[in-house]
Amino acid sequence: MSTLPGTAAARWAIALTEIPSVTGTADEAGFAGRLVDLLRASPLFDGRLGDRSGGRPGDVWTIPVPGGRHARACVCALLRGRGPRTVVLTGHFDTVGIDDYGDLSPLACRPEALKTALAERLRREAATPAERLAFADLDGPDFLPGRGLLDMKAGLAAGLAAMEEAATDPDYPGSLLFLAVPDEEVNSDGARAAAASLAGLGRDRGLEIVAAVNLDALVEDGDGSEGRAVALGTIGKLLPSALVVGRATHASDAFRGLGACALAGALAAEMEWAPDLLERTRGDSGEEVTAGVTLLGMKDTKQGYNVTTPERVWMFWNVMTQRRGPAEVLGIVARLAGRAARGFTDRLGERHGTPAGEVPVLTFDVLRQEVERRGPAAAEALAEAARDAAGRGLDLPEQSRIVTERAWDLSGRSGPAIVLGFASMPYLATSLGEDPAARRLETACAEAAAEVARRHGTTIRLLRYFPGISDMSFLGQADEAAIPVIAANTPPWGAGIAWPDGPALGGVPIVNAGPWGRDYHTPLERLCVSYGFDVLPDLVGGIARRTLEDSGAGSLQRE
Repeated sequence: MSTLPGTAAARWAIALTEIPSVTGTADEAGFAGRLVDLLRASPLFDGRLGDRSGGRPGDVWTIPVPGGRHARACVCALLRGRGPRTVVLTGHFDTVGIDDYGDLSPLACRPEALKTALAERLRREAATPAERLAFADLDGPDFLPGRGLLDMKAGLAAGLAAMEEAATDPDYPGSLLFLAVPDEEVNSDGARAAAASLAGLGRDRGLEIVAAVNLDALVEDGDGSEGRAVALGTIGKLLPSALVVGRATHASDAFRGLGACALAGALAAEMEWAPDLLERTRGDSGEEVTAGVTLLGMKDTKQGYNVTTPERVWMFWNVMTQRRGPAEVLGIVARLAGRAARGFTDRLGERHGTPAGEVPVLTFDVLRQEVERRGPAAAEALAEAARDAAGRGLDLPEQSRIVTERAWDLSGRSGPAIVLGFASMPYLATSLGEDPAARRLETACAEAAAEVARRHGTTIRLLRYFPGISDMSFLGQADEAAIPVIAANTPPWGAGIAWPDGPALGGVPIVNAGPWGRDYHTPLERLCVSYGFDVLPDLVGGIARRTLEDSGAGSLQRE
């Protein structure tokens, strides 16, 4: 017998978690159809909650998502109220894999059975502080494990529970649009497809989309005071890259060359945790600081052993942003690269007694333009390299390496040099703008957080930025003017990265209000039940209602 609270959120969370949806699999693709069936058979759309929940078949539908090995779709469910004003409640349904559960993999999507088995295993084997904390949590009633329960099906469940509550009110002051998307764990293909559809969707269905609430999770190891939060924006993520080109030489003649690996090492040391790339924002809960920049990949491009020094090294970093755009980030990286190169060559000169020479630092955009100036044949050869790399199904950093190296070959340049660019899909930072709709949403969040916290005897803080990358980057009020800089300096752009010609970002005022728990993306992933199943639906519903009650806020729909 279940020991979970008998709430709508608990019911939805267990039902959604029991449907596997690992990113990139047939299960992820099949999840949309199964969710549609659940929604149409639920109290939301079968009439059990009153006339407004009687539903029409067309009030639950899907949006196709291009790309991928399987046919994927976003799921939409519309609960109509008084007037066209609409708040979107959104989150992703894909999860990371389950193989890390080992012999408990068959239980990974069955939270209650997994809790018993995982707690017993931890009772016998817990060795690390994380494992001992997980055992203490699972030995009590307030945490529940399961793949995707925290990240982020409990968030989706809270949104659906808030909709069920709204459906019982015949005078509800607007409409709620539930939007569940795939692929957040990889390239946010689902959110990008939804973002491109929002304006047309509003016009076609007579909706004035005034705000959105993302339902993603926060994690912490403490008592929940950090995890119980509403974030008024999200950080961005860029993947700056560098092709470091040296002068290859036989190892017995080292003084005539310039080691690409050694130069790359100097650049790696200069970039790691570089304070120049940190951002700080003072919020209501104190200073919010982005994660330190860190190297995610580094390899020379030799194909096998010989005694010639490597000519090229490929490297890329994780950089989080709050207010900085890609041009500013690339400029800072260029400054750090120049400083690293000068320090490196100065040291070599001191050791050998003769100058080691300068190392030019340039962007991929400059290199590409040089290739194009060599004529149509060179430009087509570079484009073909991008198409071929994309067609081979390689990850975006590897596609970026291949295309950058091909551009270097076609340019006719010789080393040394450092070529900078971006090596993956951009996630732009979002924050609420100064338009009336955004201001009203911020006020609604503050009021709802304060009231719900009092009602439940807890705390809920306000953050300026959600600290993890999320689909908010594509649905929210990001700076679309930043895209041309990214496009020009991202080698797979237009081949491995498809971007629509028209508006690609939702442009909707968006905040995050989701569950909290611990250790997502690991076998110890677990949800704080009391907050996720009780407090959070109340919070999400409060934000939505307050936003809709202000009839003068206006929307941000674009033609």
